[in-house]
Amino acid sequence: MPQRPRRSISPLGSPLLGHTDESPRRRRIRVQVLLTVFLLGANAIGAVIVGALISVVVPGPNVVTPREYWWVNFILIPTYLLVAFLIGVGWGTKRTVQGLRWAIEDRPPTPKEQRRTLAMPWRLTRLQIGLWIVGLVLVTTADGIIDPNSIPKVAFTIAFGGATVCAFSYLLTEFALRPAAARALEYGDPRRIRIAGVMGRSILTWLLGTGVPVAGLMVIAIASFIRQDTSSTQFAVAILALGGITLVFGFALSLLGGLATTAPIDNVRSAMAEVERGDLDVRVEVYDGTELGELQSGFNRMAEGLSERDRIRDLFGRHVGMEVAEAALAKNPELGGEERDVAVFFIDLVGSTELAASQPPKQVVDLLNRFFAVVVEEVDRHRGFVNKFEGDAALAVFGAPGALDDHCGAALRSARAIMDRLDREVPDCTAAIGIASGRAVAGNIGAKERFEYTVIGDPVNEAARLSELAKSADGRLVASARTVEHATSIDGDEWSFGDSVTLRGRAEETRLAMPRRQGGSTASREASAR
Repeated sequence: MPQRPRRSISPLGSPLLGHTDESPRRRRIRVQVLLTVFLLGANAIGAVIVGALISVVVPGPNVVTPREYWWVNFILIPTYLLVAFLIGVGWGTKRTVQGLRWAIEDRPPTPKEQRRTLAMPWRLTRLQIGLWIVGLVLVTTADGIIDPNSIPKVAFTIAFGGATVCAFSYLLTEFALRPAAARALEYGDPRRIRIAGVMGRSILTWLLGTGVPVAGLMVIAIASFIRQDTSSTQFAVAILALGGITLVFGFALSLLGGLATTAPIDNVRSAMAEVERGDLDVRVEVYDGTELGELQSGFNRMAEGLSERDRIRDLFGRHVGMEVAEAALAKNPELGGEERDVAVFFIDLVGSTELAASQPPKQVVDLLNRFFAVVVEEVDRHRGFVNKFEGDAALAVFGAPGALDDHCGAALRSARAIMDRLDREVPDCTAAIGIASGRAVAGNIGAKERFEYTVIGDPVNEAARLSELAKSADGRLVASARTVEHATSIDGDEWSFGDSVTLRGRAEETRLAMPRRQGGSTASREASAR
């Protein structure tokens, strides 16, 4: 089942509609009550409109007070209204709820059930249209039998009232069925099954809120020209009444159509504000089958893409370092590098071979994770980055890819902080650190299809050799004197300088430096022996 959007105050655009994660029983009651109230109210208003138009507004024969119309007004019309109510409101809402059984049972819909759910507002509206057409035929025929001249008046007023009722019925049932539509759209987006898109809603609002009343005025005007029996008072009353209906019901239809259009947009706008505040897990309910539903779905796809990109970015940063990741995202990475002044240190566990042979693999991994956690935290705190892990060793770089004012001092402070913390927090391991600095090439090494950011040069080799030397030195921390001399943010008196030695694989001598608490003789003798 698709992941549900996070619960918000009005995820469906109105507090009346509740939430899609409410209980099935409450959902069924809510839908049935809303449909009953909306359909009953719309038809009651339509009946009042028809009665007012026939009795007062529309010129023509009187079909209300004459005695010959008593059986139409007091038997036929009330009986049909009762039958229409039972069919349209009672049977119609019951059939709708039965069609939404999958949502009430809280199970995934079949494709047929999904299409039926999204088309349900139009199905209910067609039922209302059918009932009003039957009523129009029955009442017009009955009145026409009594007086054929009443047919145009009765047919127009019933058609006008029916059109208004059906317009309201469609918009209100679409509103009431939003929770079911949202559940259906969770399982796919059948493109615009509903009859009215955004443009269709606008045209429907104009047609029934403005077009039909204005057309009625035109029909009355034409009839008055033809019959020549309409007084100026009757004509003025008709104009005022239909004008008032146009203002009131035109506004109401425009309001409903506008709310149906703006509600999805408001949901997306609120969700976009959450994204701007950094919440990439926000999602909106998709409950509209028009272009606005595609907008809601598009926002969710966009948010999912942003969330996935953020996870990839975070994962990428964990693998290569956040600074390298930011640089790679800022510009298209290419093979090659640039010369940079950097400081590096190489840290390695002492006796790792014996450790792996004497302890279970799980304990070894746990020890390495605790060891590397200290290393990464201190390197990050001093604005360096761990370039790579090599089994039980790690290479940290300061001054690349981003420039660092005192890269030598940062490397020295970071190394000393690591040694202090390892003594306190990971006493069951012993590590040695070698620190060097100088000119190196920093950049992407590998092939076009697969490369990594790294630092290559003499300082890296020198740091590795100093790390080997530090394993047999007191305090197990050895730096090159050049690194200490170039550090501007540390007190040089904290370090003591030892002999100059030739490290394995290097032609130039390296003068050694160690924290003041260490002695340099042991390290010097070991270096000379190498």
